[in-house]
Amino acid sequence: MCRAGGGCKRAESERKGPVGAAAGAVQEMGEQPIFTTRAHVFQIDPSTKKNWVPASKQAVTVSYFYDVTRNSYRIISVDGAKVIINSTITPNMTFTKTSQKFGQWADSRANTVFGLGFSSEQQLTKFADKFQEVKEAAKLAKDKSQEKIETSSNHSQASSVNGTDDEKASHVGPADTHLKSENDKLKIALTQSAANVKKWEIELQTLRESNARLTTALQESAASVEQWKKQFSICRDENDRLRNKIDELEEQCSEINREKEKNTQLKRRIEELESELREKETELKDLRKQSEIIPQLMSECEYVSEKLEAAERDNQNLEDKVRSLKTDIEESKYRQRHLKVELKSFLEVLDGKIDDLHDFRRGLSKLGTDN
Repeated sequence: MCRAGGGCKRAESERKGPVGAAAGAVQEMGEQPIFTTRAHVFQIDPSTKKNWVPASKQAVTVSYFYDVTRNSYRIISVDGAKVIINSTITPNMTFTKTSQKFGQWADSRANTVFGLGFSSEQQLTKFADKFQEVKEAAKLAKDKSQEKIETSSNHSQASSVNGTDDEKASHVGPADTHLKSENDKLKIALTQSAANVKKWEIELQTLRESNARLTTALQESAASVEQWKKQFSICRDENDRLRNKIDELEEQCSEINREKEKNTQLKRRIEELESELREKETELKDLRKQSEIIPQLMSECEYVSEKLEAAERDNQNLEDKVRSLKTDIEESKYRQRHLKVELKSFLEVLDGKIDDLHDFRRGLSKLGTDN
C-alpha cells in the first residue's frame, strides 16, 4: 500500500506538522539544497489576510531543497531553532513580484501566504526564476508520476486479460512507442505553454500595479496643483492688500509733504511777524523819544500813547500768534517724526513680504519647470 512514491512516509511527515517534518526532512540524505539566498521572511496576518507579520527579525537563509527519493521540491528557511518556512512546491503555485524587492506566494497546505523581502531586485529575480523552474520541474514530476501510475494500472489490467507479462511484451509494437513519444512531446509543450501563460499573467499584474501607481501619482500631482492654486490665490490677495497699503502710505507721504510746505509757510510768516514786531518796536522807541524831546506835543502824546497801547496790544496779539505758531510747528514736527517711524516700520514689513513673494515666485517657476 505504501510503495507508490513513499506515500506512507510522506503522510507520517504531514501528521507531524510542518515544523517537525521540516526539521527531520532537511537531515535526510535524499534531500539536498539546490539554491540558497537570504531574505526577510513575512507571513500574512491570519486575522486580516491583508497585513504582513514579520517571521524573522533579520535576513535569514532561504533555500530550495530537492528530495531525490520523492522527486519533490520544498522551500525551507530556519531562524535559529525555529522553522519559519516549510513549503512544498506544487504545479498550481505562483510566485508574484509585488514590488522591486518583494515577492510572495500562497501555500494552501500551510494555509498561509509567505512573503520575502530581498536586498536587491537582482536577488528577487533570481529567486522568482528559480521558483518558476522548480514549479515546472514539479509539474513534470507529477505528470511522470501519474503516467507511471496509469502505466502500472494498464499493465495490471493487460496482465489479467492477456496473461503474463511475457505475453503482454509480445504485443507491444512500434506504434505504441511512437504514441508515447508524441504524448511526452505534447505534455512538454503544454507545460511550456502554461509557464508562458503564468509569465504573461505576472507581467499583466505588474503592468496593472504600475498603472495603479501612476494613477495615484497623477491624483497626488493634481491635488498638489490645486493646493498651489489656492496658495497662489491667497498670495495674490495678500499682494493686492499690500498694494492698497502702499497707496495709503504714498498718500500719507503726500500729506507729510504738504505738512512740510505748510510748516515752511508758517516759518516765513513768523519771520514776517518778527520783522513787523521789530519795526513796531523801533517805531515805539521813536515815539517815546519824540514824547521826551518835544514837551509841547503833549496833546499829541495822548494820541501817541493810544497808538502805543494799540501797538502793544497788536504786539501782544502777535506774540500770542507766534507762540501758537511755534506750538503748531512743534506738533507738526512731532507728527512728522511719528509718521517717519511708522513709514520705516511699514517699509521693513513690506520688504519682508516682497522677499516672501519673490521666494514664492521662484517656487512656482521651479514647479512649472519640473512639470
